[in-house]
Amino acid sequence: MLSKQDNEFLTRSGPGTPMGDLLRRFWMPALLSEELPERDGPPKKIKILGEDLLAFRDSNGRVGIVEPHCPHRGANLYFGRNEECGLRCAFHGWKFDVDGNCVDLPTSPPESTYKDTIKLLAYPTREWGDMIWVYMGPHEKMPELPQLEMGLVPSSQRYVSKKWQDCNWVQSLEGGIDTAHFSFLHAVLTKDEKEALAIYSRSAALGDQSKPDDRVRWIRNDPRPKFSIVAHDAGLVIGGARKTDGPELYWRIAQFLMPNHAFAPAAMPGEVYYGQAWVPVSDTDCWIYTYSWRPDRAFTNAERAQFDGGFGVHSHVDDDYVPLRNLKNEYLIDRKAQKHQSFTGITGVSEQDSAIQDSQGPIQDRTREHLGPTDLGIVEFRKLVIGAARALAQGSEPRSAQAANRYAVRSGAWVADPHKDLAAVMTERFGHRHGYVGAEYGLGE
Repeated sequence: MLSKQDNEFLTRSGPGTPMGDLLRRFWMPALLSEELPERDGPPKKIKILGEDLLAFRDSNGRVGIVEPHCPHRGANLYFGRNEECGLRCAFHGWKFDVDGNCVDLPTSPPESTYKDTIKLLAYPTREWGDMIWVYMGPHEKMPELPQLEMGLVPSSQRYVSKKWQDCNWVQSLEGGIDTAHFSFLHAVLTKDEKEALAIYSRSAALGDQSKPDDRVRWIRNDPRPKFSIVAHDAGLVIGGARKTDGPELYWRIAQFLMPNHAFAPAAMPGEVYYGQAWVPVSDTDCWIYTYSWRPDRAFTNAERAQFDGGFGVHSHVDDDYVPLRNLKNEYLIDRKAQKHQSFTGITGVSEQDSAIQDSQGPIQDRTREHLGPTDLGIVEFRKLVIGAARALAQGSEPRSAQAANRYAVRSGAWVADPHKDLAAVMTERFGHRHGYVGAEYGLGE
């Protein structure tokens, strides 16, 4: 458990908070590219880390993320005109470009240089991997974008979505790196292996299932995976080993990447890789950006249609990216199905995760929790991010922010000799003890 003070430290991300300062040292997903589909289109209201902002795409296709209020007399630029490479205030026509520069000040004489003294707060942006990223920290500390593999593969080989979550970002992320819960939360009740596999396959919870295998049974039969952790420049490898039918161990290996990314542990070779990024909106809600990718081939139209409808850790959402099964409608829980078919009676891996994470309250009270052996990944995650935030408060910059290339890693599953440790299993599975694949994309070793 955590003290009340440490729980506050961990979960608060607004301006001026230690964890907020740490998050602002990294690039954050701010929007999907599809949310700003046209040049000179309407600006979009967004909120990140407790800050209300506006996003717009200018005439040249560049994206600006700026404070919403005009520095003249505070009118909201949301009502302004997005035209000719700038956002023009509807009140008196002051105009600002994507970098926050005042490029036209029609209320001043033409010869006046007053506009050169006016600046709108604007954050740097990058468009990459079908997402728009924002950096909200000190400009002189701005790092490179994290080189996640999903952004290195061709666009045809990835799928990106987002969903709303009604709780603090930390407890949702902790649910993502807690792979022990799979034996319960995502379990099916049928003892028929083919039926169980079919249910798991529809959710893509174990990856692509083209033929029956033993993973469903191994997860069901061993709810006490033995966890190991390997630290690396960008974060943590979190491995959980379960018993199989023989002496080998079935490893499910997740990645946590600083400060708010995690990769799912399920993929065997030739299956789909899944990752997520948790971006605080306020201290009590967040956006989850979910990305799937294949290093080996493009997704088919049928696969994309499956993702659109909610598949794997992608959620079926409405036009505002709110899941159709959500806190307000109790995730459409089916008590009959819970009695006879699934452990929760809730359809969808993503929705099952959300239901439990939201049920912990807007901000989980960690002073009341009692951790056990399968919570090792949670403990190490907290130590890492709290330690990094405290170090930053003392003047030490997070090293992972300067290790952009080391984000090119994979997670996944493997069956290995019981005498091999996690680093050896990772080397056998990926050719590198940390799952690093950057060399395949010219990023070096």
